[in-house]
Amino acid sequence: MAKHVFYHAGCPVCVSAEQDIVKLIGEDTVEIVHLGDQKHRVAQADKEGVKSVPALVLEGGNVLHINFGASLEDLKN
Repeated sequence: MAKHVFYHAGCPVCVSAEQDIVKLIGEDTVEIVHLGDQKHRVAQADKEGVKSVPALVLEGGNVLHINFGASLEDLKN
């Protein structure tokens, strides 16, 4: 089964959004990716169209940017 991917950077805005997303759609349907801990996934997030985190990439490819915690550009450094 394909999953949605939730990207975040560990900031309070991101952690709060993560908790809400998991409650809303269930932890078994979403992969949580902490880009601060998984720097190798930043390029993947960029390729998928993520511009800032927190962001939810739906299994169909649409990107939902949720609030604003950090720019993806800031995470590339």
